[in-house]
Amino acid sequence: MNLAPLLAASPLIQAHAYAALAAVGVGAVQFAAPKGVLPHRALGYFWAALMLTVAGTSLFISAHPVFGPFGPIHILSFFVFLNVPVAVWLARNRKARAHSTTMFWIYALALILTGLFTLWPGRIMNQVVFG
Repeated sequence: MNLAPLLAASPLIQAHAYAALAAVGVGAVQFAAPKGVLPHRALGYFWAALMLTVAGTSLFISAHPVFGPFGPIHILSFFVFLNVPVAVWLARNRKARAHSTTMFWIYALALILTGLFTLWPGRIMNQVVFG
């Protein structure tokens, strides 16, 4: 692992990467920890803010533009903007199963799947992880 490519990247890319890494960790804790208690709710709001930060910063990163400044990966950013508020609404309205399912898909698609795309050759995270 070599952090130099990330540390040499723009502050926007660094903020995006750090928020994404934090969201992966906080999300994992959320899935493992007890549900419906104050710590879960507090961490949930923090995770939602991290996800909106990741999605928001991604809109200003255009490494592989296809549609104007956007690439296919940006579809997931709009998925996050739509589904994070829905998931919060579901939780606040005690629709636990729908909330859980929505949060799982946000985590799986917007963090895990997208994270795998960042390991594509030529990307900064590929250089970080594989040298």
